[in-house]
Amino acid sequence: MRSIQRRLSLGLIGVLLVVGLLLAQASLWLFDLGLRRYLESALREEAESLLIALVRGPRGMQLDEQRLAPGYQRPFSGHYFRIDFAEQTWRSRSSWDRELSQPQAVGLQAELGDGPRAQQLLIYRADYRRFGHELSISVAQDYTPVLDSFKRMQRLGLGFGLGSVLLILLLQRWAVRRALRPLEEMRLQIAQLQQGLRGELDSRVPEELEPLVAQINHLLGHTDASLKRSRHALGNLGHGLKTPLAVLVSLADRAELSPALRNSLQQQLAQIEQRLSRELGRARLAGEALPGAHFDCGQELPGLFATLQMVHDADLALSWEAAAGLRLPWDREDLLELLGNLLGNACKWADVQVRLSIVQAPGCYRLQVDDDGPGIAVHVRQDVLGRGRRLDEQVAGHGLGLAIVCDIVEAWSGDLQLLDSPLGGLRVSVELPVRAIGR
Repeated sequence: MRSIQRRLSLGLIGVLLVVGLLLAQASLWLFDLGLRRYLESALREEAESLLIALVRGPRGMQLDEQRLAPGYQRPFSGHYFRIDFAEQTWRSRSSWDRELSQPQAVGLQAELGDGPRAQQLLIYRADYRRFGHELSISVAQDYTPVLDSFKRMQRLGLGFGLGSVLLILLLQRWAVRRALRPLEEMRLQIAQLQQGLRGELDSRVPEELEPLVAQINHLLGHTDASLKRSRHALGNLGHGLKTPLAVLVSLADRAELSPALRNSLQQQLAQIEQRLSRELGRARLAGEALPGAHFDCGQELPGLFATLQMVHDADLALSWEAAAGLRLPWDREDLLELLGNLLGNACKWADVQVRLSIVQAPGCYRLQVDDDGPGIAVHVRQDVLGRGRRLDEQVAGHGLGLAIVCDIVEAWSGDLQLLDSPLGGLRVSVELPVRAIGR
């Protein structure tokens, strides 16, 4: 979600900057063009007024200074002229000692000219014929104040534009968050599904999300129902096969059978029963828990330990430790199967004490079952685990039930280790990684 907001924000910033710069530059260019066209008309009128100021005198054509604008008389006023005729040049007194260069073309010059005191001049040239003489009149106006105004406008426009971009960005982020809020709420609800805090998604969503939510809820219900039917069918199958197997076992014990045949039948029937139990146990594994089927330590462990206390020696000290409100994100039935086998083995071999601890470590949950029994020698622990994973062999004691335990741990991509226990016996440590919930 944050990635979408970030991409939208960066995209909007880029578009606003490009469009803003183009609009600002185009606006300044159009304003400059319009202002030059306006000033061109004023400069043309000044050139015509200078033409009128040319009169006949005793020594030929003269310039009547009384008809000149005051700006041409004041030094560096920003208004200048130059009159060229018959290899003579007259220039305004305002240019002082700086001579205005004659433009090459008639009309408003595209480039600004250099004036006195670093002034930038907008120059206009017009050619006339007066009293039989061909003459050229060039008038100029200081354009520096206009350029300075443009620079100020650019700075103000830049500040205003950045402020506008920031305001638009904030409004955009608010609008995007508001628009994506239903998706964020759905993400949180999916996280709650994974944590077992709810059984389905809330159906009160915008109409664009209603089909998606309906399909997810339908899939959750269908998966839950399918798993229950499968487990029920497997239970019926296992129960139905027990009677034929019991009959076959009793037939294998009949005296009329030869000892060799009796032993062979008993071994084969034991392997069939073992294989059947193993495969039924593997088929019942749910994998990742369905919504609402998580293992709540505070609710499930007291009942499990009470059952173990009744089944095994009442003098055993059974204890468990888990954080308050801790929930394991796996199927409840599978975890009861796993813990029941591990704790059952520990109770069978313990002298007086069995302890279970469940802690949440970074990225995983760690389940440790300790007993104060004889333990298992280090050099045979891997053999015990190896045998536990085989389909045709079970090991007494701690090996009992390790097959289904190993299947569950393997299905959850976990790790099973046999270690020395602080109580003096064996510690069975199981680490189960947790798939990260999307953020």
